[in-house]
Amino acid sequence: MTFNTPNAATYDLLMTRRSVKARDMVGPGPDRAAMAKIIAAGVRVPDHGKLGPWRFVVLEGAEREKLGDLIARALIKENETNPTVAEKMKGYATQGPVLVVAISSAIECQIPVWEQELSMGAACQNMLVAATALGYAGCWLTGWASYSPTVKAGLGLADGEKIAGFIFFGNQDNAPTERPRPEADDVTIWGWPEGGPSA
Repeated sequence: MTFNTPNAATYDLLMTRRSVKARDMVGPGPDRAAMAKIIAAGVRVPDHGKLGPWRFVVLEGAEREKLGDLIARALIKENETNPTVAEKMKGYATQGPVLVVAISSAIECQIPVWEQELSMGAACQNMLVAATALGYAGCWLTGWASYSPTVKAGLGLADGEKIAGFIFFGNQDNAPTERPRPEADDVTIWGWPEGGPSA
């Protein structure tokens, strides 16, 4: 394939990709070979300084339940949540067949942390697009657990690392409905912005 050959199918995929609610996913999810492809696509992103400021924890089967237990303990410890309510939150981690915890590993160096975090976001998006291309459903969630010190410690995050999201992968019984999107022209300025310096 010649580099930068037009590919209408890829553009159509980008324009029709849609997140599927994790709670609506069904099995089977991507197997190990498919997940390896999804993660390989995730690391093919712009990465100023070639730092690789991201890593991934893949949880399948009962491994997801361990995260659910961790989230429940964190809720009780940090929020003094009623144990009965915390017990219900265990199901958060088992919504989809496969769960990837995306971890931002930005470091203080000559490359701004913000640029490293942008690379992390691009990696997450690439994984969602790759999953769609391989015929799977995907959903990127954050929420309280992604900011919990207890959850981060339980997952072995180092100081300075952050959970960029919990990305669920699986299958779907029904096509997801489209949601409202902004019109590109409403968020785009063509040419020099009015009121800005002319030189």
